[in-house]
Amino acid sequence: MTGDLQFSWELYSTGWATCRIADSSSECKDSVSYCTDALADLLHAVAGLYGPSTVQRVSFDLEPAEARWVLRRRGPDVDIAIYRFPDMAVSFGVPDREGSLSWSSKQPRSALSHAVIEAAQTVLRAHGEDGYHEKWRRYPFPVAALQDLRRLHLRDDDCERTHDPLVP
Repeated sequence: MTGDLQFSWELYSTGWATCRIADSSSECKDSVSYCTDALADLLHAVAGLYGPSTVQRVSFDLEPAEARWVLRRRGPDVDIAIYRFPDMAVSFGVPDREGSLSWSSKQPRSALSHAVIEAAQTVLRAHGEDGYHEKWRRYPFPVAALQDLRRLHLRDDDCERTHDPLVP
């Protein structure tokens, strides 16, 4: 476990975002399409790690490829594995092991949650809800999903990092 997780989500063009996750060993960087509600899906998946389910999956459409994140909670930690599939249109239901592993790391759930919350808040500060929707097109900014993850993180994690207030 590295303990130095970095995550960012940056809108760079209409309908496209750069998603980057890294630890001290390696990084994974993808251009994610607006064909799915990708940021909301990620926020919901990380929030799901606070419930009874120990595994959460989220798929990012890379047009045409798929980046599938598999998050496995193991006690206070999360095994993060990102699998790549050549065509999202045909990879639904295909077992994770049939994809190629493009990145993996073991991190504290609190670190993963904190990093995802900070990245989402950075997007909201940079674009606002209207600007996000204008750039992402198909979906509004996932305010409720961000608030829910933040609430769970503050309630259940012993996070010693600074927590910025949610921006409107």
